[in-house]
Amino acid sequence: MKKVKSVMQWGKIILPLSSIRYYPPQFTLRNPLLEGVTEAFEAGHEVVVIVFKIRNQKDLIEQTEIQQHSKLMKNMKKLFQTVIGQEVKPKEVLTLHDYFGEGISLLLKVDHDRHSISNIDIMIKNITDEVEQRFIKLHPSIYPVFEAGYMFVDKHDYSIQDSILKAHRQAIGMAEKREQLEINEMVLAINKIVTQKAITLLAQPIIDVATNEVRAWELLSRGPKGTVLESPLQLFTVARQTGRLYELEMIVVEKMLQQVKASRCRQDIFVNCTPLTLGNIKFTSDLKKLLHKYRGIPPKQITFEVTERDSIEGLKNFAFNINVLRLMGFKIAVDDTGAGYSSLNTISEIMPDIIKIDRSVIENIDKNSVKESMLKGLLLVAKEAGSLVVAEGIENQEEASVLTRNNVDLAQGNFYARPAMFFDGIAT
Repeated sequence: MKKVKSVMQWGKIILPLSSIRYYPPQFTLRNPLLEGVTEAFEAGHEVVVIVFKIRNQKDLIEQTEIQQHSKLMKNMKKLFQTVIGQEVKPKEVLTLHDYFGEGISLLLKVDHDRHSISNIDIMIKNITDEVEQRFIKLHPSIYPVFEAGYMFVDKHDYSIQDSILKAHRQAIGMAEKREQLEINEMVLAINKIVTQKAITLLAQPIIDVATNEVRAWELLSRGPKGTVLESPLQLFTVARQTGRLYELEMIVVEKMLQQVKASRCRQDIFVNCTPLTLGNIKFTSDLKKLLHKYRGIPPKQITFEVTERDSIEGLKNFAFNINVLRLMGFKIAVDDTGAGYSSLNTISEIMPDIIKIDRSVIENIDKNSVKESMLKGLLLVAKEAGSLVVAEGIENQEEASVLTRNNVDLAQGNFYARPAMFFDGIAT
C-alpha cells in the first residue's frame, strides 16, 4: 500500500502538452505513465525526470496572503506549461505534474540523436529564465528563484514504477544540491554506447616467438572515437559503476563473433572478459544464443581472457561457467599475470590453457635480472599448469631477445604490430 500512496502523492497529473488538463488525485492512474516509460525504453530511448523547484518558496509565502499565494502558484504553473510547450516537442513529454505545490516535475523522453547533457542543461535554463521573466512582468514586486534538478530513470531496475519514484527523489535532491552532473553525463554516455552498440574492436597479432608467424589475434575494445570513453579503461570503469558492464561485455563478444564470421578468419581469437561477466548466471546461455546466431564459428577458435581487475573469490557461478565453457570447446587464458597476487591464485583455481604475462614484468626485462628471474618462475608455473605463455607489451628488440632465450611460446606488443582494424583475418 505504501507504494500506491507514494504514487498518488505525486499530485495532479497533466498528460501530454497537446491536451493538457488536470485530473483529480483519485483518478490518477499509474498505467499511462508506466506504459509511456516502457514504450520509450523499448524504442531505445532514455527517460529523464526534471524537477523545477522554487528555491525561495518560504519567502514568497511570507510576502503574500494565502489566497494570493495560491493564485500566484496557479499562474506560475500555467507559465511552466506554456513555456515547456514552446521549448519541448509534445511527443517527447511523457507527463508534467505538480511537485507538492512548490514547482513542476517533467518526465521527458530523451532521444540520443538530439539530446545530450548539455542540451538538457540549456533547455532547463531556457525554461526557468523565460518563466521568471514572464512571472515578474505579471507580478513586478515578486521575484521567484528557481532551482532545477534531473535524473535518468534506471531502465534495469526490477520495477519501472520504483525506478521512476527513485529518479524523482534524486531529481529533487539535485534541484536542492546540484553535485551529480558528472555522474549524469556518465550515465547518459554509457547508456548511449550500450543502446547503439557503439563499440569498435581493434586487432593486435599474437606472434610465435620462434618463427615470427602470427598465431592468433587479440581483439581490443574502444569506445566512440574522440570521447573520454574511447579509452577501454574509462569505458569499462564507467560501465561497471553504472551497472552496464555485463551488457557492454556481451556487445564486445557479439561484435567479436560478427567480425570473425565476416572476415572468415581461421586463426585463434582472444577476447577479454571480467570475472564478473564470466561468473554471471546468464553468461553461458547468452553465449550459446550468440553461437547459434553466428553459426560456423568453432568454440575452440575463441579464447576468453580472464582479466585480473577483479578477484574470482565469492563469484558463485564463475568456476561452474568456466567448466561449461571448456565443455563447449572454448579456451581460457589468465591475463595480467605477474601484476598481482590475484592472477597467481586464479591460475591455481582454473588451470588455464594460456597464461598472459603482464607488461610490468616485461618492461626493461633486458636490463633487470630480477625481472628475468620472475619470467623464469612464471614459465615454471605455466609448465606445471600445462599452459602456453604469451608475453604482453613487447616494445623493442631487446625485450624480444629475452623471450627468445627463455623459450617463451608467444608474444604480443607494439614491437610486432600496433592494434588496428580487423579485416579478412588480418589487421589493416
